[in-house]
Amino acid sequence: MRPPALYSRSARAAPVASPGAAGAALPPPDDNPQPRPRARLSQWLARAGTSPRVMWAGMAVLGVLLAGVLLRGPGGASGLTQKDIDAAVLRTLTTQNLPSAAARAAEKIRPSVVRVMSFTKNKRGEDEERGVGTGVVIVDKGVILTNLHVVQSAQSIRLVFADGSTSAASVVGAQPENDLAVLQAHTIPDDLSAATMRSTNDLLPGDQVVAVGFPFGIGPSTSAGVISGLERSFRSPEGEQEIGNLIQFDAAANPGNSGGPLVTMDGEVVGIVTGILNPTSHRTFVGIGFAVPIESAASAAGLPPF
Repeated sequence: MRPPALYSRSARAAPVASPGAAGAALPPPDDNPQPRPRARLSQWLARAGTSPRVMWAGMAVLGVLLAGVLLRGPGGASGLTQKDIDAAVLRTLTTQNLPSAAARAAEKIRPSVVRVMSFTKNKRGEDEERGVGTGVVIVDKGVILTNLHVVQSAQSIRLVFADGSTSAASVVGAQPENDLAVLQAHTIPDDLSAATMRSTNDLLPGDQVVAVGFPFGIGPSTSAGVISGLERSFRSPEGEQEIGNLIQFDAAANPGNSGGPLVTMDGEVVGIVTGILNPTSHRTFVGIGFAVPIESAASAAGLPPF
């Protein structure tokens, strides 16, 4: 039985009631509205599990606290107050260069991003690279989503995983109307990590997103931007196919990004990058990219809806 894919239960926070709303409780006035150290401590600790740099910052805080205890000597621990702890954390927050939200999102998705190479045979019977694209692991048994145009007409497909290991792959499913293909890796790393998928139902224009892939074969490369619009349509440069219900975004994407994940700041996949719009004959990014919503992409793999 195929292991289940990972789905996020993330949801946009409910709007805060306006001060004049009926029944809304108003908080007491704050004469000194300063950041609360304990709240900042909680936020900082929450980040520690997702970033090595934050973890190193945490070790620095612990070192400061330990030094304070040792300097106080035996029984000195009782003199270590909450105020001391808060001060140490705040000092670290102001002196450590913590990663951006985009960096954390890219760091979370990167283990699930794969390089996809398609090959045909030349006249001498040798493998000749036909194209390079991107894929994203959605089930840790080696099930991968990419674009159909990345692997279409290929005589063989090769994957490169985040740890550098390689594998042949086969196309086991397709959804031509959305330019999607499902690949099955023949061999997989022991610690292969599947991406978490998230519903697009509450996406809004202006939401921040990150695209990770192999533009022109370079990568993995990360670009950041925002959702520019929803329910867009895109016709391929050759004019052979029009795809609807797409996510428009402005994170830089170029040939080679095709099939890669479009992710939220939580590192959760909301779309599969499928095309870029350029009114000229050049296949380069001018600020308009499109992604197939993950609901359509997951259905191509026969996975249950959100």
